[in-house]
Amino acid sequence: MNDKLTVKELIKSDCQRYYGVNDLKGRLKTRYMQAAFKYTTEYRKVHKYIQDGKKGIAYYWHRYKLLKYSVKYGYQINAEAEIGLGFYMGHRGTVVVNGKAKIGANVNIATGVTIGQENRGKRQGYPTIGDKVWIGSNSVIVGKINIGDNVMIAPNTFINFDVPSDSIVVGSPAKIIPNKDATLGYIQNPYGE
Repeated sequence: MNDKLTVKELIKSDCQRYYGVNDLKGRLKTRYMQAAFKYTTEYRKVHKYIQDGKKGIAYYWHRYKLLKYSVKYGYQINAEAEIGLGFYMGHRGTVVVNGKAKIGANVNIATGVTIGQENRGKRQGYPTIGDKVWIGSNSVIVGKINIGDNVMIAPNTFINFDVPSDSIVVGSPAKIIPNKDATLGYIQNPYGE
């Protein structure tokens, strides 16, 4: 997914999502103002070390910082999870992402979200989430399912089935509402657009 991108490019893309800029001044401002950006910066570094198979002193230092921020801010994103460019978490609070999950570019995740595995049955496995997806507070996405591009998942929604692109998903049990403008106004400062 991000195999050819540098850590610096990934961090710049995340920074763009918070303040609309990704220059040095913007990265410093974001680094000191946004807990989620601090956390994802360390996630990006540890993930790259894992991808490259390099586990030296720097890897363990960033792994320690990732754990420290996890305890401090409540995020629990496994460093093996694949997350695309322009990742955004707007608030402090529990976010849990399984290490086998795949998340696309320009995705927003709110507090209380769980992206996890299903352990048995026809959907045994892990979610794949497309680009420009907005995931509302306390939503749960589990199983070997695909969430398309341009999808809004309303708060408190439980999803364990495929969701087509250009959709709004609401409720528990979830209902799909086709909508070409599903994330319009919700994915601010998308990277690469």
